[in-house]
Amino acid sequence: MPELRRLAIVGYGKMGRLIEQLAPAYSFEVALKLDEFNNANFEGITAENFREIDVAIDFSIPSAVERNVEGIAALGVNIVVGTTGWLEHADAVKAAVEKNGIGLVWSPNFSIGVNAFLRLVAEAARLLASEGEYGAWAWEIHHSTKKDAPSGTLLRLVDEMKKAGYARTIDTGSNRAGAHPGTHEIGFDSAADTITLRHTARSREGFARGALKAAQWVVGKKGFHEFANTWG
Repeated sequence: MPELRRLAIVGYGKMGRLIEQLAPAYSFEVALKLDEFNNANFEGITAENFREIDVAIDFSIPSAVERNVEGIAALGVNIVVGTTGWLEHADAVKAAVEKNGIGLVWSPNFSIGVNAFLRLVAEAARLLASEGEYGAWAWEIHHSTKKDAPSGTLLRLVDEMKKAGYARTIDTGSNRAGAHPGTHEIGFDSAADTITLRHTARSREGFARGALKAAQWVVGKKGFHEFANTWG
């Protein structure tokens, strides 16, 4: 049996606990868990705590990502960032990655299905870009405790549509209610017909498995990477 790599979980909420549960299947042992009780002011990011840690996975909160990455990168540890809503700090995060020579993988959504969905949506947008009678919408629903709205995933879907050449207005909406793990819907409508593309998550498991796949991939890597470009 191969030796387990040592994993740090930064942000030990529902996602962190699920990652801990699934980690052994990806040849990781969870050697460090940081949360609001032992890392509220980033005091848990120390050389002693991160000694012999191979990779860290961050599922914390948007306001903490920049400081978490800067501190962990300075310790020479590679990172996977699954937290969303922090991209206004992307330049600082990229600078920390480059300065310290580490590898980082991020994604607005680590679900393999969602990353396939992104490509399907981009292709639909490309095909309909020049068909002026088709209007488009983008909609999502997530659980009531999700902090960012619209989500990073919905923003990424809209961005991929625009990159594919769809230059018309894309009406965008978000709902937050209950315990819904996440549904994203992209639609195109004309007087003749409607095309609807939808991805519905059944649980958080897909996000956790994708983050662990990213953690496997980033070992020994350098630079700032997006998960969508590391698989498929």
